[in-house]
Amino acid sequence: MIDRKGERDYPATLAVAEAAGARVFHDPKADPRQSSATIDFLRAEPERRVLGIGKAFGNNDTFGRRVQAALEVPELPGGGQLAFPSRRMVALYGHPAGPALGALGEQGIKESIQRAKKLAKRYQPHSKEPVIPAFEIIATIASSSAGKDRDYSAETDVDELRPWVDAAGEAGVYVVLDLQPGRSDFLAQAKMYADLLKEPHVGLALDPEWRLGKGERHMEQIGSVSAAEINKVSDWLANLTRKHSLPQKVLILHQFQHQMIADRQKLKTTHPELAMVLHADGHGNPGQKMETWRALRHDLPKNIRMGWKNFYDEDTPTFSPERTYTEVKPVPWFVSYQ
Repeated sequence: MIDRKGERDYPATLAVAEAAGARVFHDPKADPRQSSATIDFLRAEPERRVLGIGKAFGNNDTFGRRVQAALEVPELPGGGQLAFPSRRMVALYGHPAGPALGALGEQGIKESIQRAKKLAKRYQPHSKEPVIPAFEIIATIASSSAGKDRDYSAETDVDELRPWVDAAGEAGVYVVLDLQPGRSDFLAQAKMYADLLKEPHVGLALDPEWRLGKGERHMEQIGSVSAAEINKVSDWLANLTRKHSLPQKVLILHQFQHQMIADRQKLKTTHPELAMVLHADGHGNPGQKMETWRALRHDLPKNIRMGWKNFYDEDTPTFSPERTYTEVKPVPWFVSYQ
């Protein structure tokens, strides 16, 4: 395998490899996990030794781990094992129970899949990268009632979500499970959905708006969460991904006010198993949405990409696919519709 500069910098090494009968593959991304083409090349003859020619491949240990992953780890919808920058995602947001919580619940599973695919297709002319359809499913719903567990969060049974997750995977649709934990905590709720998160096409979203402190109730204040609590989730999710040989997982953090993640600079953003996205949830007119976008981008920690939400009812007007991808800069990697 040769990186972009390998042929120029190491001509003798390449010549010796070719003379010995080596199959040669040019990998401009210098990461065997990045594309289906690279993965297919390696899996065609998995018993053969692999040589990486070029500094961009990293040291022997890094290159070896990535080659092994390319041989063994399932691919994501759209191909490859790294969420970004090989694709962008456009998602329907909501809960299967009905339309009150978002667009996803306005129709059944098959119809939601078709709607998500049509929506992603409308974005494709405006993107160099493939645009993949997605679901963002609210797994735990902020509730005005304390419930038996007194946490003001209604947890959806895994069995209720499983048909949606399975059908999405079969159709090439990525799934993100959204948590609104109330007085519970994000890690405790994430662990409830470990079986679903073991699927290669399932990621996680944390919504601090609905994270309550002691004595707080929904709609009386905007919720918030500490970086320390988020870091516990990212540590756990990265370990789950690594332990079960899964492709990189999307981890979304919803935010529209800085105080929702007050100590954001302390976020741990270096897990290679995770692709972190800061999802700007601002609504209103274009000026208000852009103001929220700019504010959230300020001092954004490294290794976090930006996401964007389009509201059907609360935005005036709702941004079109063209406007979302041409006026919002940088172009959001994950767009959801509520």
